[in-house]
Order: sequence, then C-alpha cells, then structure tokens
Amino acid sequence: MPFSSLPTHLADALTKRGYTGLTPVQAAVLEPQAAGRDLIVSAQTGSGKTVAFGLAMASELLNESGVTSPAAKPLALVIAPTRELALQVSRELIWLYSGAGARITTCVGGMDASKERRSLGYGTHIVVGTPGRLRDHLERGALDLSALKAVVLDEADEMLDMGFREELEEILDATPERRRTLLFSATLPRPIIALAKRYQRDAHRISTVGDDRGHGDITYQAVTVSPSEIENAVVNLLRFHEAETAMLFCATRDNVRHLHATLQERGFAVVALSGEHSQAERNQAMQALRDRRARVCVATDVAARGIDLPSLSLVVHVEIPRDPEVLQHRSGRTGRAGKKGTAVIVVPYPRRRRVESMLRDARIEADWIDAPTPEAIRVQDRGRLLANLLEAVEFDDEDRELAVRLMAERSPEDIAAALVHAHRAAMPQPEELIANTPEAREAAQKERHRPGFEDTVWFRLAVGRKQNADPRWILPILCRRGHVTRGEIGAIRLGPEETFVQIPRAVAAKFADAVKRTAAAELAAGEESMLIEPSESGPRDTARQSRRDGPPRRAPNDGPPRGKPKVHRKGKHPHNANRPPKTYSDRKPRG
Repeated sequence: MPFSSLPTHLADALTKRGYTGLTPVQAAVLEPQAAGRDLIVSAQTGSGKTVAFGLAMASELLNESGVTSPAAKPLALVIAPTRELALQVSRELIWLYSGAGARITTCVGGMDASKERRSLGYGTHIVVGTPGRLRDHLERGALDLSALKAVVLDEADEMLDMGFREELEEILDATPERRRTLLFSATLPRPIIALAKRYQRDAHRISTVGDDRGHGDITYQAVTVSPSEIENAVVNLLRFHEAETAMLFCATRDNVRHLHATLQERGFAVVALSGEHSQAERNQAMQALRDRRARVCVATDVAARGIDLPSLSLVVHVEIPRDPEVLQHRSGRTGRAGKKGTAVIVVPYPRRRRVESMLRDARIEADWIDAPTPEAIRVQDRGRLLANLLEAVEFDDEDRELAVRLMAERSPEDIAAALVHAHRAAMPQPEELIANTPEAREAAQKERHRPGFEDTVWFRLAVGRKQNADPRWILPILCRRGHVTRGEIGAIRLGPEETFVQIPRAVAAKFADAVKRTAAAELAAGEESMLIEPSESGPRDTARQSRRDGPPRRAPNDGPPRGKPKVHRKGKHPHNANRPPKTYSDRKPRG
C-alpha cells in the first residue's frame, strides 16, 4: 500500500481520490524532522499543499484509533485570503477527513453568518475561513479558539498583500500559545518573515519551489500583437485551442466587464468574476463552468484566487501581470494534479522587453509566437471535427430512421457538407490580424502618435504622482496657462515628482511665452502658480504613462485622488510648496 505510514482513513481517502503517491510538498511535511513542529512552507500553486497541511495536522486531530473524538471547540483553524480559496480548502478537507469523522465548518464573507454561528455552536473539529469573517465571529463570541491545536495560514503572502495583517494578528493573538502554526506561502517577503518570527517557535523550513520556478506541467507562450488588436488575438487564441475551460485575466473589474461583453457578443459561452459580483453571482458563474454551460471565464487576479477547475487547460494573460509572482499565481490555475496546461501572455509590441524581463525573473522559458491566424484555426477545426465524427457513438432507432430519410433526399456528400456547415456556423468566427512583421510593428508604433504630433517639444511640470497629480486636472491648467486648446496637447506622462507634457513644435514657442506671462501675472496678484518650463531631456524611462492611457491606475471605486497636489508659491521653490491649488480648472483664461 503506497500510504502505509498514514492513518488508515486518510490513506483510504487518498486511494479513493486516485492518488498513487504523494507530491513533494506532501511528502516533506510528513518527514520526521517536521513532525509536531511549526512549519514555513514555500510551495507553488497547484502543488497539492491543501492535502499537505491536511496530512500535517492529522496528529492534532485524530486519536489513537485514527478517528476524531467529539469536539465542542475547534481543534484546527485554516485561514485563506479569499472566499473561493476557503471553499476549495473546505472541500478538500471534507473528502480527506470524511472517513475519520471530522466535522468542518466554513466561515466566509457573503454567506449566511447566522448559519455559520449555529454550526460553530454545534461543535466542530476544523474551521476554514477568511480573515474578516473569522474576526467577526471571534468578536461576537461565536468562535472560541481556546482549544486550538493547529493554525494554518494558506497563501499568507496574498493575505498580507490584501491588507489583512490586523485581522490575522487579532485572530492569532486569541489562540493558545502552545499550538502549531503552519505557514504556507508561495513567496517569503519580509512581512511574512516578521509574521513568522512573532507567532512561530523554531519553525522548520520547507521549500519545494526549487531553482526552476516555472510549473513543470504548464507550457508558456508569449504572443506579440499590435496594441489595437489585443481583443482579436484573444478571440483567435480561444478558437485555436478550443479548451474545455479557459480563464482570461484582466487587471481591473472595468476591463473584465468590457471583455466579457465583447466575447458574449461574438458568441462565446463566457462568465465573469470580479469584485463587483455578489457571492450568489460568483457561485452561479462557477457552477456554469463546472456544468460546461460556460467554457470561458474572464476574471481579475483576486477574484480568481482559490478557483480549482480540473478541466481548466488554458490561461490567457490578457493584461500583463504586474510581477513574476502574479504571473505564477495566474498560470497556476492550470496544469494541476498532473494534467497539462497552457499559459499565454498577450504582449503588445512596445511592451516586449518588460515581459522578457519578467519571464527571466520568474525563470520561465516561454515560446514567442504569433497569434493564430484564421487559416491555422480552420486547420485545427477540421482535425477536431473529423475526430468528433469518427468517434464511436451509439445510435438509437430514431437516429437511424432520420438518417435513412436524409439519405433518400440528399447525397452522402451533401449530408456531410451540411454537417460541417452546421458545425462551423455554431462557432465564433476567427479574426484577421495584422501580420507580425517589422513593417507592421513600425506602423503600430506610429499609430500611437496623433496627426500633428510627429515633431513635439516636452514641457515639465513640478508635480507628480506623489503629489496626486492627475491628467484630468492637469489638462485644463495647461489650456488656461498656455492659451492652447485640448487638441494641441499631446502625451501627459506622470513621474514620481514631475510630469512631462508634449506640445507640437509649431505652437511650442507661443505656449512657452504664455505660461511665463500667466505665471508672472498670478504671482504678482499674490496667487499660487504651478511651475511649467521647457525640458530638453523629456520624461525619464520610468515615467511611461501617457494621456491616452488615462489617469494613474487605482483600485476600482476608490473615488478621486486623496489629498491635493503641491504647487509653486511666490518666493518658494516648487518642491517645498505644500499648499493646495485654488481649483485651477474653475478659473477663466486670462487675456
């Protein structure tokens, strides 16, 4: 028996689940040097870590007979960053501990809190929940942690990134001092190390990440496209792969909403997951994916955490991940449990270097390829159609009767052609894409410049992102101070403490003279004035955001920028000015 060292009921559960052996992280937590100790475990998404910590805390949950004893108070607590991940963990622990008689209670936001409190009151062995809901039950007295023997922090790095430090500390402070703390984290930044030092004792370190950080069962591809053709490339990727389930990642809920509507319009069975959806809507979307009523899911990073779909074989990074860790987490939704998966990064031509750097940092070897062409998709369709039609299928009498009638009316070739036509008509049409050639890339680069902005001069403003600068209020200031129209202002690039603006060379001299005169007039009147001056060097490489990209990215629904920007006051250097502006956009132009 492959699991002879495990308690009988856990070994039986693994065998019934189809396990033939343990993954590296599962084997590592059962080593003699890890027994009974606090653990810090670095393991990638999809490595089997849920079962790993389920096995690791068996000694705290099971008696000598290998089953659980009645428990009025929880013996183990698992904290996860999101509802989806907590629900997934709960499902895994239920099948793992079902034979041992363990009762498991899940406490997550969006669910019936009163029902959770009743379940806690009946007595439970394991509680799985999210930080906010667990703290709520703790403060209401519904969650008693005084008998706790083990605490698991699952994806601890993500919980800290999401701002749950205060909740975690309150929960951990309420647990007994002599309990095991098992910390599972894909990465170990300084905040995680500090958390471990505070709440763990002589923790044993386990790492199964290795030097090759890329997931072994995932094939990575980078597809270069024109910035204007990202959506068309996504359509062709979905049509080319025809994955049983595919997940598309966007950076914001607005982009999720837009891409979801676009794909729906083009005939894809698609659902969306983002922070704007209620728990009921999220549950419906997940059920549609499991029932195969939907085959594509468009999601944000946070909304997709904890999603475990065995049929998920394609992940598409529609928007480039912000760092290698996000790339790993997104891609780790596929290639799980020994199955193969494909992760595709859609790369606009101007951002190739950034993606190459990210892949190097993540130690991932990706194949750089072109987006699938309509002809390549049609070739794939022909192969899939032939394979489907030649599969062994059982026909009933009604099927054969209808076939006889069709044969009497049409030739076999016509009937086969009609079948092919019906198959193609039911599928979204692929898109024609610009060829990935040097000429096409050069043309795409030129598209980024509006007509009349081929020759421009840069001007510098003495405010930046640290002063909450925003193109939406900078634009009217430029028009008023420089006596120009909105159409005569080009790119606006925000830096940390300064902003650069493009002005066509034909009007640059007039603009420079106007900003000097309006500044002098404002200072003479004792008013505040923002420093605007020509810049020979232009923006630094780190200041990449242009006016066409919109304002600096903030979390959705955050509202307007907090605070007010610094300005240049009479007799003071602009970097020492601290008073807010006098609603520049409301003033009428002078002269």
